[in-house]
Amino acid sequence: MTGTRIDPAQYVDAHTARLVATTRALPDAAGPTLCEGWTRGHVVTHVARNADGLARLVRSAVDGTRETMYASRDQRNADIDEGAGRTPAELADDLERTAAEYAAEAPRLGPEHAGQALERTPGDVRGTAADIPMMRLREVTWHHVDLDAGFGFADLEPELLLAFLDEEAERLRTLDDAPDVTLRSDEGEEWTVGLGTTSVTGSRAALLGWLARGLTDGVSADPLPRLPDGR
Repeated sequence: MTGTRIDPAQYVDAHTARLVATTRALPDAAGPTLCEGWTRGHVVTHVARNADGLARLVRSAVDGTRETMYASRDQRNADIDEGAGRTPAELADDLERTAAEYAAEAPRLGPEHAGQALERTPGDVRGTAADIPMMRLREVTWHHVDLDAGFGFADLEPELLLAFLDEEAERLRTLDDAPDVTLRSDEGEEWTVGLGTTSVTGSRAALLGWLARGLTDGVSADPLPRLPDGR
């Protein structure tokens, strides 16, 4: 654990712009991604709908509207499927528009709203309003990687890699079926999960790729532990 603290709002706009640029440059939206079963059109549409959903959560926390992120899981999936077949230009326009709408709402969150519970769908409470900025940053960066279009975890700022690694190690510690591992970055950081029995080494970017997406390039262990399902 490095204790790295960042202000997600300082990074979201720049990384959104990078994602929009990548989307506009795609030859088509039908190519495969790191998200099993999703095309690039699915991934970009998901990021746009995420902006809509997070804007609703801001309104719920600040204005007491009681809105949920999504009306239901089925509706969420239907909206993503419906938008997936669009052209890269149409996808990029949607991404840009919804990101701007989220950006207009997000600054209204204040310390007094931090403890407000978030509902992903009605009755499904997931975290608090304090989590929203980091949720959005994770969405635009990780799904940029998922497009498999030239942007990887190694393209993230060092402080973002450290903050995400801190989060992923902490998340693993909450799972009953987490492996006992010590994560050692080539840059010199270390995170222990459970008893820390198995040493997993790699660059910060490679370790995050393994923890976040199950990518094994650049990570070493003997043997490499199995990560819990639904990482």
